[in-house]
Amino acid sequence: MRSGRVATVAAVPVDISQLLDDLRAEHADLDALVADNDLAAPTPAEGWTVGDTVGHLWFFDREATRALTTPDEFTASVQAALASPEEFMALPEKAARELGERLPSVWRETRADLLAALSVADPAAKVPWYGPPMSPASFATARLMEYWAHGQDIADGLGVTRTPTTRLRHICHLGVRTRGFSYAVRGRQAPDVDVHVALTAPDGSTWEWGDARSTEKVEGSALDFCLVVTQRRTLGDTALRVTGDNATEWMSIAQAFAGQPTLTDPQRAGLPVR
Repeated sequence: MRSGRVATVAAVPVDISQLLDDLRAEHADLDALVADNDLAAPTPAEGWTVGDTVGHLWFFDREATRALTTPDEFTASVQAALASPEEFMALPEKAARELGERLPSVWRETRADLLAALSVADPAAKVPWYGPPMSPASFATARLMEYWAHGQDIADGLGVTRTPTTRLRHICHLGVRTRGFSYAVRGRQAPDVDVHVALTAPDGSTWEWGDARSTEKVEGSALDFCLVVTQRRTLGDTALRVTGDNATEWMSIAQAFAGQPTLTDPQRAGLPVR
């Protein structure tokens, strides 16, 4: 996924072992959040419970492991999904329901399988997925983003406030990199205009992307930026400062996750997104 001329200053680590440690930590935090809580509790995603969210994460961890270990088989399943999208959309819930009470334990086993597959993946390989193919490092970053975003749904459903960590840097990086994708998935071309992104990290440091001389800017906390690009909060619900028409347009359609564009503009409609 490309984002025009946006240059990354605060690059994520190239050592995948550090990235996998962060993914493992994200798993552990979500485990602690879910433990001993009611899986039937609703989340802000309409029609989804905490258990549904866990099932969703488990299913796509399983598919991610297949993409890494049996890419041809996985690619064939993607083609089948494209041929019958409605049937495919029902698969995660159906598969998770079949696991019943075994879901939490199988979920943890599948996470371990995914981490093992990522740890031995060829760094130069391109891993197939439902969007553009990715390097193993980008693939791991995307899974971390999914865990954090759906973890936010669960936290909101349970009325829990999470403490932000420096792992948000991975999600911020992905959010910037997917600027072009946010347009392309809507059949549009991203403007060839640089947007400077300057975010305050949880530890008080500053993470930056793009040319600081640009008049198009997104500034504020890393947490707020992550909430917007994962479509967990509306732009108006955050303290982000957005300057310039191009930056404003990007933030109105920002989408850091693969898949089809949302049916409505969540930043304007205020709708949580699955």
